[in-house]
Amino acid sequence: MGRGRVQLKRIENKINRQVTFSKRRSGLLKKAHELSILCDAEVALIIFSTKGKLYEYSTDSCMDRILERYERYCYAEKALQVTEPESQGDKCHEYGKLKNKIEALQKSRSHLMGEKLDTLSLKELQHLDQQLETALKHIRSQRTQLLLNSIAELQRKEKSLLEHNSLLEKKITENELATKWKQQRQQDQESSSPPPFLPTNDLPTLNLGTYPVSNGQEVAEPTLTRMNSNGLPPWMLRSST
Repeated sequence: MGRGRVQLKRIENKINRQVTFSKRRSGLLKKAHELSILCDAEVALIIFSTKGKLYEYSTDSCMDRILERYERYCYAEKALQVTEPESQGDKCHEYGKLKNKIEALQKSRSHLMGEKLDTLSLKELQHLDQQLETALKHIRSQRTQLLLNSIAELQRKEKSLLEHNSLLEKKITENELATKWKQQRQQDQESSSPPPFLPTNDLPTLNLGTYPVSNGQEVAEPTLTRMNSNGLPPWMLRSST
């Protein structure tokens, strides 16, 4: 025979109430976690015990973002429903909400800066430590990525400068070879040119020498025969006979 429906009412026994609270609380947190994973939903769960102790669960530890989204949604719904202008009381209420939100953000900022931590419980400190560790991981990852990008950019610049330097060295070598070739060609042309024309005073004289005679004495060179009226020597004229 199956169990009947249990009537829901406050458990009078304090010990049984505390045990039931612990069991149901753990089950509720587990179901919230499963719902967020299986359905890809953003879940925020807040529980206060009878002693005022806080128990909470949020998807990816983003309780503040979920609550802020909830407040925006509620505010938008109210703005659509209300057609008349807001009264002075509504403005005061909205002002109070914004003031409380600013105070909460300032308090959260102080906690992140390591200030006013004496009011936090052990679980809140652990949650804060987890938030800081996650933030540090993101910061270090971003810093590493920036360093890698900077190193890659410097390597590209180095490669470009090396290529430019190699091109300049090649041009310098070609210019040196061209200069040497021109100098060598000029030297070859100078060595193959004819000797300069000597002046008349430096030309060698034709020495016909002396004519020996039979008795062993030498006589001076005979003078040339005087040319005739035709301007030719006698030995170049034909005999008329």
